[in-house]
Formats: sequence, structure tokens, C-alpha cells
Amino acid sequence: MLTGKVFKYGANVDTDAIIPARYLNISEPAELAKHCMEDIDLDFVKNVRHGDIIVATSNFGCGSSREHAPIAIKAAGLSAVIATSFARIFFRNSINIGLPLFESPETVSSTDAGDTLQIELETGMIKNITKGLTFKAKPYPRFMAQIIASGGLVEYTRQKLESEAL
Repeated sequence: MLTGKVFKYGANVDTDAIIPARYLNISEPAELAKHCMEDIDLDFVKNVRHGDIIVATSNFGCGSSREHAPIAIKAAGLSAVIATSFARIFFRNSINIGLPLFESPETVSSTDAGDTLQIELETGMIKNITKGLTFKAKPYPRFMAQIIASGGLVEYTRQKLESEAL
């Protein structure tokens, strides 16, 4: 179960807005987190708390295919991103690093910045605690849920190989 305060953004938030290109020489997640969203929300890093959730409209994560963007979001402490749609490569990169994404137009249209959401990963149920509303996003297939629960594809693969070696 994920619970957090909402940071809401509009359409076409690209990977350069999530982590500006001037920081692409950084590979350490904690350092990337310090610059997450700074070009569109200067106070984001100061205000975000562990478990918070980004809600955005369409095409979140468009732009380049760099993994820096979902790494910065996850390292900043966010637990999930909900949008009406995601750029395809951003979606895959997020799953690969263990950041859950949910497509839920109803949640997006009924949620405001500062609302508190609760997400049940296994079922895709999303509750807006602030407004007393409940929404349903499509849950992940079992193998993708396992990748997310493991913390990403590398850790999932490591665990799988270790269990097969026993």
C-alpha cells in the first residue's frame, strides 16, 4: 500500500523537465534526486516527502530515453506516478528501476495538488483520501508486479538467478 501527498503537473512533462540535461553527467541516484523537477517546480525537492505521488495529465516522461528521469523521481522519495498516459520508453524505464506507474484518467481529473492518495499495488485501487473518492487503475501482470516489488529488473533477475541456483 502506497500513501502520499500529490504533486500535480500538466501534459507533456518531458525527461528534461524531470531531470534537466545539465545533470546527466551524474549517475548517483541521491544526487539526481536533488535536481528532480527543478526547472518546472523550484521548490519540489524541498517539499516532497517519502511516499509522495506525482499526478500528471498526458504523455508524462516524453522526450529522451534516458533512465535518469525515473531514477531521479524514485530517489527523491516518490512512491508512484499516476497519469492519463505515459511515454512508452519512460514507462519501461520506470518498471526496470522499480517505480510503479498507473494510468487513470479519472484519478487525474478528480485529484488536486496537495490531496492525499492511497494506492493498492496488487489491485490497482486508488483512493483519494482527501475527497473520499475511489478509482481503479489496471493492475500489473504478475511478472511486472514482481519486478516492481523487487526494486527493479536488475534486482529481480539477481533474486531469480539465486533462487534457481539453490
